Amino acid sequence: MDLKKAAVLVTGGSCGIGFETARVLRERGARVAICARHQDMLESAAKQIDAFPVVADVSKEDDVLRMIRDVVKEFDDYNVLINNAGFGSFEPLLELTTEEFFRVWQTNVLGAMLVGRESARHFVGRSYGNIVNVSSTAGQRGFANGSAYCSSKFALHALTECWRAELRQHNIRVMQVNPSEVQTSFGATESKPTRPENPSKLNAADIAQLIASMLELDDHGFITESTIWATNPK
Repeated sequence: MDLKKAAVLVTGGSCGIGFETARVLRERGARVAICARHQDMLESAAKQIDAFPVVADVSKEDDVLRMIRDVVKEFDDYNVLINNAGFGSFEPLLELTTEEFFRVWQTNVLGAMLVGRESARHFVGRSYGNIVNVSSTAGQRGFANGSAYCSSKFALHALTECWRAELRQHNIRVMQVNPSEVQTSFGATESKPTRPENPSKLNAADIAQLIASMLELDDHGFITESTIWATNPK
């Protein structure tokens, strides 16, 4: 697609992969809305890249319905969803609580479904759209202490495949990206100490460039899924 004709919503867009993706898409001419739960951080991020901020919690249906209405009204159009909102929580199975398990799933799975569903309603109505689900290599292979997070990303992969099967007939491209470890402030809390930048590892801008490139492919084709690894991480 021509990104100058893109009207984009990036969930989880105030930091990390979401922010960098929004920034790259703005640089390439797209109109971009970003959503997040924390208003101050969201508005600061939006001001930096001239994006439209929408305060919303993707796990709350009323917030999602309002968010999609606001984006369509602001742009008088809407044709790209970057379904990025999510977080990680990592506990051994024997210490994993019901509350923590569902907290991860409410954002990473239910939230992705709600935003995907309401975006698809609009896309089907105009017979065109693009959905990019931001998953993880944790959705391809599990690891110790990853029960909540890995299972949520395996579930997102299933959602991607189901939506693709349903929506292709409406000229809607459903794509997925699977980053391996990315240097971002990522986790259940934002209070983790910042590690020094490691030039051998992936950063959020790498994922943003991949997403933009997938979108820029001519609309008669699409890359269903792309996995990105650091070449030789130290």
